Amino acid sequence: MKLSKRVEKIQPSATLSVLGIAKKLKGEGYPVLSFSAGEPDFISPKSALDAARDAIDRGETHYTINSGIPELKNAVAGYYSRRFGLNYETSEIIISSGAKPVVYEALQTLVDPGDEVLVFAPAWVSYVEQIKMSDGRPIAVDTSETGFVPTVEGVESKLSPRTVGMILNSPNNPTGAVYDEATLKALARLAEENDIWVIFDEIYERLVYGDTKFVNILNAAPGIRDRVILINGVSKTFCMTGWRIGYALGPKRLITKMGDIQSHFTSNASSIAQWAAVGAIEGAEDDAERCRSRFAKRRDILVSLLNGIDGLRIESPAGAFYVFADVRNTPIPDDIEFCERLLSEKFVALVPGAAFLAPGFVRISYACGEDDIREGVGRIEDFLKSKRAR
Repeated sequence: MKLSKRVEKIQPSATLSVLGIAKKLKGEGYPVLSFSAGEPDFISPKSALDAARDAIDRGETHYTINSGIPELKNAVAGYYSRRFGLNYETSEIIISSGAKPVVYEALQTLVDPGDEVLVFAPAWVSYVEQIKMSDGRPIAVDTSETGFVPTVEGVESKLSPRTVGMILNSPNNPTGAVYDEATLKALARLAEENDIWVIFDEIYERLVYGDTKFVNILNAAPGIRDRVILINGVSKTFCMTGWRIGYALGPKRLITKMGDIQSHFTSNASSIAQWAAVGAIEGAEDDAERCRSRFAKRRDILVSLLNGIDGLRIESPAGAFYVFADVRNTPIPDDIEFCERLLSEKFVALVPGAAFLAPGFVRISYACGEDDIREGVGRIEDFLKSKRAR
């Protein structure tokens, strides 16, 4: 059977692949500790669960408006008004089955064959593949030597007449870097000067730590609103990954076209999940802060323990729930081999940096319990000690 050239170019999600292998081994009885998952391990907030049950009892089990129920759009608009002082009409908001589909719909709306889109490496695995699926060309801007934060010079070196847009992710997956106001202003200026759009993925915006402040790009540069698509959802902030609710905010004309694509793609997001998201956004502020505080504690534990391992180099992440560790000075400098052997020998699952356009690094998620963090880091240290002893 002939397969399309498009699908032959697509690589499977490395994060989901590692997670699948880890779950399989655990199901077979092996003592696997997974640091690969990109999801909080806490249960969804009570307000979300109650709202879902109420929706079921009311019989909210049918198709909804394709772009999302009005109640959820209003909740999202209210959230952005309260949190960022940004006022969006419901016609400028689309609800989808997770944040991933709205990124895809935005790219499908904005990218023509051969168009170039800048991504800042290390970058989330699906950006590159979704750009390819839109027949565009992903152009990586390396940030590994600048604290995982892009510079004007780095961006300018990658701009070309074919550049149509850039995807920003702050706090960043996989590095945990948070872009400051000056950086966002500089990137916004480049977008305006070069007439390119910006997808601003802020799915981890509530998960920042210490003195770090999250900055929405439109608070830094309100003048570029007409060229910005904001991406967010309830998965990370409200521990609702399985509910699959994401959303985008942007210019009405673009959001309308994204809705047209969605009507032929996924149709509406789950009706019950949408009502659960209303419950979370309107009633789970305290739950979100408790979640953030617990992640902050886990981050401190993980960073402290990893800093004690010879050869492993890390930067303390300011946001999200990942540490991106440099393994190039360890006895196994190849990140893919490092992860494969660590999983097979010590049953610890990490994600290789090559999946994020950053070979030589590994992503360690601290979306797991404190005891697992201590045990897992101990296994990593034993693993590396055994390689040095040979």
